[in-house]
Amino acid sequence: MTFVTEARVPTQNARKYTVQLGKHWQHNLAVEEDGDVRRITFLRGARGASWAGDALVTLAPEGCILVCRIEASEAGQRDGLKGALERHVDRFAFREGPLKYTWQTPTSEERQ
Repeated sequence: MTFVTEARVPTQNARKYTVQLGKHWQHNLAVEEDGDVRRITFLRGARGASWAGDALVTLAPEGCILVCRIEASEAGQRDGLKGALERHVDRFAFREGPLKYTWQTPTSEERQ
């Protein structure tokens, strides 16, 4: 089972924060770039954890919206990544922040 959540975060700097976070995390995590989209893999054993599987965070700018999607192997992993992602984005968005994150669970059709 995959635990998925997504936030659409209003910001004038969605692309900038996506690029900055990708560069920031590529120092110790696998980051895949696809145009403006960044996919970051958080390994199941990162920082001493023992999750059921790896987690994937996708950052995608859509105009003035930063789409943040988390696909995790366990609810606790998903919830921990929500907090980590918010803290990191807000650190880069200190002139704007804190930003507003409204996390939603996609319907089963959107989880594919």
